[in-house]
Amino acid sequence: MASSDIMLMVLQTIMMIWDFITYPIYQMLQKPWEKVRMIEKTFAKPVKTSDQEIVYEAAEKQRALFDDMLRAKCDTMDKAWRWSVSKYGSRSLLGTRDILAEEDEVQPNGKIFKKFILGDYRWISYEGVDTTADHFGKGLRDLGMTFQDKVCVFADTRNEWFIAAQACFKQSFALVTLYTNLGEEAVEHGVNQTQVSHIITSHDLLPKFRSILKNTPTVTKVIYFEDQVKSTDTTGFPDNVEIIPFWDVVSRGKKLVDDPKMQPSPPSPNDTAIVMYTSGSTGVPKGVVLSHKNMFSTLKSVMLSIDIQATKEDTFIAFLPLAHVLELLCESMMCMFGVKIGYSTPNTLIDKSSMVKRGSMGDATILQPTIMAAVPLILDRVYKSITEAVAKKGPGFDRIFKYCYDYRMKAILKGESTPILDALLFRNFRSLFGGRLKLIVAGGAPLSKETHDFIRNCMGCPVLQGYGLTETTACASLMEMCEMSTEAVGPPNQGVQIKLINWEEGNYRVTDQPRPRGEIVIGGNTVADGYYLMPEKTAEDFYESNGRRWFKTGDVGQFERNGTLRIIDRKKDLVKLQFGEYVSLGKVEACLKTCPIVDNVCIYGESSKSYTVALVVPDQGQMKVLAKKFGKDNLSHEELCEDHDITGGVLRELVNHGKKHKLEKFEIPGAVSLCKELWAPESGLVTAAFKLKRKPIQEFYQRDLDRMYGSAGGK
Repeated sequence: MASSDIMLMVLQTIMMIWDFITYPIYQMLQKPWEKVRMIEKTFAKPVKTSDQEIVYEAAEKQRALFDDMLRAKCDTMDKAWRWSVSKYGSRSLLGTRDILAEEDEVQPNGKIFKKFILGDYRWISYEGVDTTADHFGKGLRDLGMTFQDKVCVFADTRNEWFIAAQACFKQSFALVTLYTNLGEEAVEHGVNQTQVSHIITSHDLLPKFRSILKNTPTVTKVIYFEDQVKSTDTTGFPDNVEIIPFWDVVSRGKKLVDDPKMQPSPPSPNDTAIVMYTSGSTGVPKGVVLSHKNMFSTLKSVMLSIDIQATKEDTFIAFLPLAHVLELLCESMMCMFGVKIGYSTPNTLIDKSSMVKRGSMGDATILQPTIMAAVPLILDRVYKSITEAVAKKGPGFDRIFKYCYDYRMKAILKGESTPILDALLFRNFRSLFGGRLKLIVAGGAPLSKETHDFIRNCMGCPVLQGYGLTETTACASLMEMCEMSTEAVGPPNQGVQIKLINWEEGNYRVTDQPRPRGEIVIGGNTVADGYYLMPEKTAEDFYESNGRRWFKTGDVGQFERNGTLRIIDRKKDLVKLQFGEYVSLGKVEACLKTCPIVDNVCIYGESSKSYTVALVVPDQGQMKVLAKKFGKDNLSHEELCEDHDITGGVLRELVNHGKKHKLEKFEIPGAVSLCKELWAPESGLVTAAFKLKRKPIQEFYQRDLDRMYGSAGGK
């Protein structure tokens, strides 16, 4: 008998004895039946039903902090911020890690990567942020901005971004936000459509404006966030545009602190807070007009769903784009809770991130966050990195891990904890993000069942999946802290109604059994005013009914027995194949993304064909394993992607994975093409939230798609 088998038997025996001895003690201390009762409760109920539609609404919730905020008569982002400052004043709020230096690091393959030498976090208090925001807002006024003017922010997430937003809310300036991965043409479109005169950007992105400004005649001022290490080259810009450092604007405002003409001009609830340009999966980005009422309504509703007892020791790690309404609202909500916000980037997030010097610690290790917001792609990569690390330790350790994983999963579903396994095994996984996480919020795209269960189990904290769109101010529904479901996005948020309406073409109806299905329509104060200067598109997607504003999402949902919503399809993702079968591209992609060989995947189908095909960005580590099986480990990654044997091997893995997860035969790809390029937002092939941009992907890989349909003979 192998030593690993003996270890597994010993562990099973220990856990059996431990369960027997501690069962009555745990029952008294943990009261698991109360947790189970919470898991099984009903979260929302239908308030209107017919053969054409069904409307759900959540039960009313109470929260002391929420009531305190309402007593203060908060109804705008400016008032919510002032309430936070008055409540938490001297507490630390925004943290930025020092970059001490940059250096080049030679990799084993000879490539040279830029690495940061990083120091500690420096913190600014609520009062300090408020003072700086006040000065920056007055500095903008001194630079010519007036009440309800717009200012464009084109910068990566950092503390100055958040400070600039608060400054604009104080002065009733509307933020125009653009994702930093947008191409120059899209940036020019957003700037010209909103006719802004002032742009806020950063040291790294400022060079883009040397060419952009030639085509944006309304711009007169560009304000940039400075770099910690490098000086900024401000030459080569049009003579009629002034280039100004962020802290110079703050200094200007500081001199005007007592000037009565420069005092804040608070907004009203119906004033525009943000014109947020979606990165969009198709076409030119649209500017979604979000009022203070929209923003604050979502802030209130999410606060009631996230029932955490926050303290000044809690920390939120911020690395998603602030130009995405999800991140902006999460950070705003942390202010309401009195939680510190530590800034990071995907390149410095963990110890093994690409720009962390070998042997140094990533931001999460230093920051030890307790709360994190993430998009599914990041959680998918964490899932794969852990499973690959387990697999490398051999089949014996893999069996031990599987036993521990299953044991802990069963315990969680029964409302119980597993302190021994947590101490012996799972704390090692928790240390990936600093070891203190007690809540992860996921949004931006569907989270697969495998990833959801795995992250929740290994990280030992709730993973709450939410659902919403920029047009509904991010979050329309969110899982409750006690929910243990997967592939669901929780009940409607407080004050939000979610309606399902029949979609006959897709064969989804509210009369379907056992649960109602249909297109999702969202109604409430969180629904945006519409699209900026696009009245026809606004009329197409938004409407008023019975004093409530509604938005037609294009997503297809199903309500579960307990009132939680499940996203089951998207109208644009549904493809009808040659023999009448419907394939949900998003559903197949969500399944295949959990295949170890896949880093990312796009499924494509033509109505004149009987099968789908797949464009796959392969996982480089798994590709090396596959190459060794074929005796081709001497080939480069690019050569492997073109190799017929490797391509065939990847296709077999996809087919086996699809069958294992019960995909239909017609859903499983009949051919595959391996993509050498990583699909990062900068590539233009995915959005800032890492959603696939199907049309650009199709155009970029059209030759591969034609080849697959020309050569694949079906299955």
